[in-house]
Amino acid sequence: MTTAVTISERAARRIGEILSGEGDGAMLRISVEGGGCSGFQYKFDVERAKAEDDLVIERDSAVVVVDPASVPFLAGSEVDFVDDLIGASFRVHNPNATASCGCGTSFSI
Repeated sequence: MTTAVTISERAARRIGEILSGEGDGAMLRISVEGGGCSGFQYKFDVERAKAEDDLVIERDSAVVVVDPASVPFLAGSEVDFVDDLIGASFRVHNPNATASCGCGTSFSI
């Protein structure tokens, strides 16, 4: 099983735009929490602190961190940014998810 989490070009561009307005040292933290309509949900936060054991993903001006407890749930996933008729959002294409809700923010394994 791979622990790699990738960031698409569109997501990297949008994350970079968000972080540029947050000042030096800002990173996007992606985590997985219990809850949502399918059992687990993705959480996105801007923060400046990272733990020594965080997974750090860098692409262009985007810096993303994932805590060690969330890595197994996100292993092999790609984070993308979609801007369509129903709105703009980050989407996680997760090969580990056996089901997800209609909006794509929660999933089950």
